Amino acid sequence: MFKSIFGKYLTAFTVILVCCISAVLLAVSSRIAVDSYNVQKNTMENSAGNISIVVEGYLKDNGYGSIYQAFGNRSELQRLLDYTASSSSSQIYVFDDEGFLVATTDRDYKHGQFALTRSATNILFTTDESFAISNIDGFFESNQFNSYTVSRVDGKAFAVLASMRNYSSVVFTKEIIIAAITVALWVFLAAMISLYVISRRTTKPLSDIVTAAKSYSKGRFKQKIEVVGQDEVAELATAINDMAESLNRIDEERNAFLGNVSHDLRTPMTTIAGFVDGILDGTIPPEKHEYYLNIISQEVRRLSRLVNTLLEVTRLESGTELKPTDFNFSETARTVLISLESKISKKNIDIAFDTGDDDIFVNADHDSIHRVIFNLMDNAVKFTPESGKISINISLISDGKKKKKAFFSIRNTGEGIPKEELPHVFDRFYKTDRSRGLDKSGTGLGLYIAKTMIMNHGEELTVDSVQGEYTEFVFTLPLSDKEIPHRHTVKE
Repeated sequence: MFKSIFGKYLTAFTVILVCCISAVLLAVSSRIAVDSYNVQKNTMENSAGNISIVVEGYLKDNGYGSIYQAFGNRSELQRLLDYTASSSSSQIYVFDDEGFLVATTDRDYKHGQFALTRSATNILFTTDESFAISNIDGFFESNQFNSYTVSRVDGKAFAVLASMRNYSSVVFTKEIIIAAITVALWVFLAAMISLYVISRRTTKPLSDIVTAAKSYSKGRFKQKIEVVGQDEVAELATAINDMAESLNRIDEERNAFLGNVSHDLRTPMTTIAGFVDGILDGTIPPEKHEYYLNIISQEVRRLSRLVNTLLEVTRLESGTELKPTDFNFSETARTVLISLESKISKKNIDIAFDTGDDDIFVNADHDSIHRVIFNLMDNAVKFTPESGKISINISLISDGKKKKKAFFSIRNTGEGIPKEELPHVFDRFYKTDRSRGLDKSGTGLGLYIAKTMIMNHGEELTVDSVQGEYTEFVFTLPLSDKEIPHRHTVKE
């Protein structure tokens, strides 16, 4: 039980509630006992005082000796004695100056048959010592709660004593304590129910998260955690769901990556092995050896390009640090375009190259940007039909924050990319069936590399296409902070 958060919460709050309720009950019961004691004491003092006043008046009118006949069974004084005793929840005793019991409401004691000890009588009539809680020197069998008043008439004294056996007011206090305990138990029950509901709402998502995490550790990322509410636990569940979705996507991309790599490696290797076996076993005649050896050489170079590209992808994904420098962005684009001149002339492609009146300088990793521009231009040339057109624009644009950036766009005419395939253009090894027919030597990693390089610069590479009309790629770069007085030409 104590191993779970729910068990710890429940135990801790139960202990706290029990301690708090016990402390409250102790304080309440103690206060009630004190207050009831004081109330009863005052009541008994008033009762004894009132009886004393009445008896004193009677004796003044009838003489002290009449005290022994004043409390007959049906006398007014006896009825007053009984009424006062009943209203004060106590017993009333009247003693003469010799300590003899003259009258009482206590049926266990009869007047004339009981008396106080000499010591108690002396204390009662000659000192201020209190018998508040006492058996009055053996007059009572056990301690009682007492209050008395001494009065004098004709030089003689008499005492009126109000006494209560239940001197701690147990009956009155017990009723209040029982009510307080009942209320406390209901409060405790309500608190435990609330605690249980709140704790379960808190710990159940955590339990679901643990279950999901165990599933993720086994490579099963499709399990989702139910998100309830908007608190921190809900935010954690949402974050883990997003993480699982990302892991699942990465896992699917990894599987697709391995499948594509296996396919692209197996095809040329199968070709090479087939031609080599044909040469060795004589299936391919000697006069054809040179032709097939050239094919083998091309396939080996294709394998080499694929391996080098894979190494570059690995380098990019490992977070290779950029080396930004200030260079002439316009001149770099010109240089790349010139390097593709033979391919462009072969297909009789019309080039529209617009860089404005002034060259634009940027601050970026020169080698990475050169590679991006080359990939985009090379793709445009590959997929532009005979006598088609490629438009390249380099200019300045505002990013909406009064800050300008270098803008690069390249658009080529042609069949374009189907709308449903646009979101996958930058995926690793992405090739549409159409591109496989037009570009059998490609690896499907060029655009992925280009996008990753631009993203590493904190910018974005986007694509737009209308099928049957054009395809356009666009990206931006941060401008150089300082003006470079001369052009930087890339050496090929």
